[in-house]
Amino acid sequence: MERTLRRPGERPEENEEQVKEAVAAPGQLAGIEEAEEGSDWDSDLETEGTPGPGERGKTTLGLRSRWAYGVVSAAGFLPQGNTPELNLRHRGLGPQGARALASALTSTACVKRLDLQDNGLGGAGAKVLAGVLSQNSSICEVDLSENQLGAAGAKALCAALSRAQTVQKLWLAGNYLEEQAACYLAELLLAHTGLKALDLSYNQLNDPAGETLGPALAENAGLTELNLSWNHLRGPGAVAFARGLEANIFLKVLDISHNGFGDPGASAVGEALKVNNVLEELNMSNNRISAAGARSLGLGLQVNQTLRILIVTRNPLRSEGCSGLLRPVRDNAASALELLDFSDVQVDRDFDELTSSVQVLLPGLCIKTGAHRVEYKKELLRAGTVA
Repeated sequence: MERTLRRPGERPEENEEQVKEAVAAPGQLAGIEEAEEGSDWDSDLETEGTPGPGERGKTTLGLRSRWAYGVVSAAGFLPQGNTPELNLRHRGLGPQGARALASALTSTACVKRLDLQDNGLGGAGAKVLAGVLSQNSSICEVDLSENQLGAAGAKALCAALSRAQTVQKLWLAGNYLEEQAACYLAELLLAHTGLKALDLSYNQLNDPAGETLGPALAENAGLTELNLSWNHLRGPGAVAFARGLEANIFLKVLDISHNGFGDPGASAVGEALKVNNVLEELNMSNNRISAAGARSLGLGLQVNQTLRILIVTRNPLRSEGCSGLLRPVRDNAASALELLDFSDVQVDRDFDELTSSVQVLLPGLCIKTGAHRVEYKKELLRAGTVA
């Protein structure tokens, strides 16, 4: 579910004179009504992938002008034939374009994946699409990242998806979702058992949001992949969320990197790992976890039998914290760990010796670390020179 995101709100520039010029040039509108011979699309939306430098602003400008003046036909959105993916990212649709798109989607059942990333839909556009999704039985993947949806948009979408449970993968990254939106998301997690993957990264979900989402995660029955990276989960909210993980029996992949779990949150996750026997991948990078927090997290690794990947880079662990995580793995004969990532953390000779002993017991375990401490390097160099 990885996505390359610009900062929320970054958009191509345009001005009033440019809009007037785009609308005044009849030739620029021809492609919207007629398809080129041999083309899979009947509009200038046929270009695949992301527009090159200098092209995105021009495309977005032209389309915004057409939405505003009502010159886009609904058929202009849809691919001919049975192409299952409709990719309209970075097109500047806005609420007006969303209305035209909604009209088009009601006339087809071939679209399975709808990608509308970065279109400035806002809450109004989200409400229009929610009406379509509540009745659609074919679209199973929806990407609405970077659309300024806010709480109003989240409310409309979550209500619609709770009624019509066709969508299995949903991307809502970079949409200014805060604690109010968390209430609607929690309702979605409780009601929509068919939702398998959810991306909520790059939002403003904070402590109260964590306290709301935690209990919902505990009772969720279906979600297998969740991305909450780049949010503001800290303190009690982080602990409450981790307790939800403890009770969850479906989630396999969890990314909570770039939050602020700290040592209390790491300790709560450690407690969850003692009980959770489903989670396979966990990313806790950049969470202010110290050596003490690492030792608490390690208590879960001492008994956990399902976690395969643990990433804890960009934390102030020091070599001591790395050892605090690795020793419990060594003592767990049933450990399933395949990757323990300490990248960017400097380690010392004691850790290297521990690594050697662990790899004898667990030869399939990959342990990544940063550079060794400078003094350790110098000592090795001196030993090599004497030899």
